[in-house]
Amino acid sequence: MTRLFATRISSFSDADSVFDGYQRRMTEILQKTIPYDALADVSLPGIGPMDKNDWVLVDDAFAAQMSERERLLAERREEVVAVTAGAEEACAELLDAVLSALESRADYQVGPSVKRPDGRRVVVDENDPLGTLCKLVQQDFCVLEKRGDEHVMTAAVLCFPASWTLEEKIGKPLIDIHIPVSEYDANIARRVQRLFDGIRVGKPLWRKNAHWYLEPDLFHPRRENAPRKQEVEGNYLRSERQSLVRLPKSQAVIFGIHTFVLRREDLPA
Repeated sequence: MTRLFATRISSFSDADSVFDGYQRRMTEILQKTIPYDALADVSLPGIGPMDKNDWVLVDDAFAAQMSERERLLAERREEVVAVTAGAEEACAELLDAVLSALESRADYQVGPSVKRPDGRRVVVDENDPLGTLCKLVQQDFCVLEKRGDEHVMTAAVLCFPASWTLEEKIGKPLIDIHIPVSEYDANIARRVQRLFDGIRVGKPLWRKNAHWYLEPDLFHPRRENAPRKQEVEGNYLRSERQSLVRLPKSQAVIFGIHTFVLRREDLPA
C-alpha cells in the first residue's frame, strides 16, 4: 500500500483486483523511463531537498495520463476531489503556486487559459482550483494544514490512489492517514510530524517509493480493512515521486504525487 511515508518495496497479489465496490476500468498507461532510481533502498522517511523548478514534471505518459485524469474527474469526481470546510484559501493558493511554476516552463503557455504540452487548452476556474489542477498537471495534490498538534489532510485531488481511498483519509491527521501501514509506528509518526513542522517556504523536499503490481491501472483505490497479500511479484513497478512544498500565505504543506508505472523489462539494468 502507498501512503505519504510508506517506502518499503513490496508486491501485491491479485487480492488487489477486488475493489470493495469500486468499479475498475483497466487502462494500461505506462512510462518508458523514470528520472531516478526507484529501486534504490532508502530508510523512512527518505527525504531530500528538491529544486523548486522540479516541482512539476512532464514525462512520456503525459497525454495519456491527462486523458485519464479528465475522465476520472468527469465520471467519478466525488472519489477523486475533496475539500473540507476552511480549506478553500489553501486550495486557491495552491492553484496560484502551480500556475506560477508553469509560467517558467517552455512547454506550457499560461494565461486565462493554459495550453498544456499536448496542445490541450484548459480554462482556469478560480471557483474550482482542484478541478483545474486535475486538468493541468499529472501530479496529484494533498493539502495538509496544522490543526492543533498535527497536520490534517483538509483537501486533495487524487486521481491515482495506490491502494487507498480519499474518502477514508480526508479530514484525518497523518497517523490515521497511514492506517494500515505497519511500519508507520509512533516513532515514525513523531519524526514525520517534526518534518512537516520544519518544512520552510522556498525549500521544497522530495522522496520516492516503489511497489510491484500485477496490473498497471492508475486508479487503484483500496479500503483500509481490505485483505492484503504480498507474495506475488507483478510485472509492473509503480513508483511515486512525492514532493513536499510549504505555501507562504496559508502555511499549508502540499504533498504532491507524480505516479510512474513501468514494465519490469523497461527498468534500467
